[in-house]
Order: sequence, then C-alpha cells, then structure tokens
Amino acid sequence: MTESKFDLVVLGASGFTGRLVAEYLYGTYGTDVRWAFAGRNQSKLEQIRAEICGEDAEQFPVLIADSHDREALDALVAQTKVVCTTVGPYARYGSELVAACAEAGVHYCDLTGEVQWMRKMIDQHHHQAEESGARIVHTCGFDSIPSDLGVYFLQQQMKEKFDCYAQEVKYRVGSTSGGVSGGTVESMMNMMDEAKTDRSLFDLLADPYSLNPANMPRGKDLNDAMSAEYDRDFKQWTAPFVMAGINTRVVRRSHALSGYPYGEDFRYSEAMLMGNGPGGFAKASMVSGGTGIMMLAAAFSPSRSLLRNLAPSPGEGPSAEARENGFFNIDLMGINGENRLCLRVTGDRDPGYGSTAKMLAESAVCLANDELPGNGGVLTPAVAMGDLLVNRLQEKAGVTFTVQG
Repeated sequence: MTESKFDLVVLGASGFTGRLVAEYLYGTYGTDVRWAFAGRNQSKLEQIRAEICGEDAEQFPVLIADSHDREALDALVAQTKVVCTTVGPYARYGSELVAACAEAGVHYCDLTGEVQWMRKMIDQHHHQAEESGARIVHTCGFDSIPSDLGVYFLQQQMKEKFDCYAQEVKYRVGSTSGGVSGGTVESMMNMMDEAKTDRSLFDLLADPYSLNPANMPRGKDLNDAMSAEYDRDFKQWTAPFVMAGINTRVVRRSHALSGYPYGEDFRYSEAMLMGNGPGGFAKASMVSGGTGIMMLAAAFSPSRSLLRNLAPSPGEGPSAEARENGFFNIDLMGINGENRLCLRVTGDRDPGYGSTAKMLAESAVCLANDELPGNGGVLTPAVAMGDLLVNRLQEKAGVTFTVQG
C-alpha cells in the first residue's frame, strides 16, 4: 500500500464542532501531524483555515467532498490514514463515508450516538472492515469515551488490586457544567423520525444488548432506569442519565468483542447522582419526570418539532468562555463480592463541545499514528485503542482517570 498523503482528514471542519477539532489539532500538534480540512464549502473552509492556522494555513490543504458523493468520498479516503468526521446526523450523512473507509482499509472515527445507525453499520461493514483492516470507531466523544474507557481502565485496576474483575460496574454522573449539543439533539430527533416509519426501531433502541455481535451471549442487564432510585453503594438518590441508552450498549459491545473477560453475567448501569435525604429524592424525582416528559415529547411529531425549535441548532454552540469554564466529574464503582474499587473520570472543558472535540481529535491521532492492538472491524474506543487512548487523553486532552480507593 502506498503511503498516505495525510495522517487524518477532518470532515465537517467548517461546522461548530469540526472547527473545535481543527483548533485543537493545530494548537496541540502544529505541523507535526499531517492533516487537512474537508467539507462541502471551499471558501468557508479556507476562511476558517486562515483564522486557525495563520501563516501556516497553506500547510493544511482543503479537500472538497459531499456526504452523498461516493466518488468524491473515495478520492478523499484514498489520501489519508484516518477520516475524522463531525457531519451528523450520521444516519443521514455518514453511511457512504463508512462504506468507503471499510472498503479501502482506512480508519474512521465520529461522534455519533445513533444506536440504530451503528447497528446498521455493524451489520453492513464489520466483516468487510475486519478483512480490510479498517477500524471503524463510533462514539469518540462524551458519548461514549468516559463510559467505555472508564470501565476498561477500572477493570484493569480491579484485576491488579484484587486479582479479579468487577462483576458489576456502576457509572454515576456527578457535577457537570455545559450545555447539550445541538447536533446531539438533532440526532435524537432523527432517530425518532426513523422510528416513526419503522416501528421495529423502538425494539432495537430498547434492547440493552442492541450493539452486541449477533448470536453472542447476552447478560443480565435489563432496561435503563427511568425513575428515581436509591443507590446503596453511593448512598445517594439517582435519576436517569439521558445518554445511558447509548453508552451502556457501547460498553456491552466492548465486553463482547473482548471475549467476555468479566464473565457472561457482567452488569453495567448508568445514572445521575442527585444527593441523599429528602432533598436528593425530590431532585431525583424532578429530573426523572423531566426526562420522561422530554422522551415522550420526542416520540410525537408535533412536540418533536417544538423540541427542535427550543434546542440549539446543529452548528451552534456555547461561547469560548462557557466551554473553558465547563467540566465533568463521573464516578465509577467496580463491585465483586466484598471487593470495591472507585474510579473518577474528569474533563476540564464542557462535555458536549470542549472535551468532546479534544477526545475526538486524540482518537483520530491515535488511530493514525499509534501501534494499535487487534484487528479491524466496527469497534469501540476501548477495543480499538485501549491504553493508547487513555494515555493520550490524560497527557494532552485534560481527561483524567483516577483511582479513588
């Protein structure tokens, strides 16, 4: 195979999140990583390139490709080791790019949380990507890196300390600061639009093992919590975490692809910590009720349109000050009998944009330049990159994984 012209290409670099990825790449790596801006609008890409790279602008080419122009996508993919895309909703704009990468043996990473689309990509391209060597890696942002790599890292620490893996891991969202991504909201709405015409998607979205390899063992996990519950291990009331329906499926796919090292009865759950006592219960009940209303509204066309109007539009996002002042703190607890181990995962920017852009960028550089474990396929961040990505995130991206005891 001839050497690629670029280490990576950022597709969607003229969008809000794509620009953040480009800013991070230039600010962190300068010209040490060979990468290019890509998208549909050449003049807009050139303007953003000049604003970000200044005198170095000409060292970062601009490539033009439309998400539905397979010939242009094939030409783009042929020039690079990795395509890093922020163009969503991915079910609407990502399928032909995944097909091009899987066929060409080129690695791919994105920010999707669209379970129904990920299932489709697994069914259509996993075996082809295994044969070509392409690592197709979805969910490389706040969905689902803290979950997926958090469980991976915690289980390594459990094995080292207790010589056993956790039979159960609880992921609990603590304090966070940052707004919801407009792209994330649009992706959720698009899932509901698809389910309206294909009712079987509701069963897929409700299945806790919907991303597992076909005909592989299933565990004991049931549907994600939808009400206020008291967690005796954390000694707090909890409320549903809106991203659990994505993250839990990714963690379970990682476990299955790894050969079930934690046992076929391994259990995993996610929720938000709301505090203890009557105040914690009241807060958990309020958040649970609000989450239920939002999901009900998303299921019906008229109210879904209202939600679209109220949410940030794709391409919009918070100010630089809000992103820099944002953060997240997440606690994971591994349990095996009397053995307990806690891990805290933190981010130094808002989860939906600032930290997500850094996680995606480091995933792309990792796929491009690190000696990766395993083979190709439609993989998860933990399976595709494991320790290599954990180390990059801690060294460069402000994401930490700290054992609490």
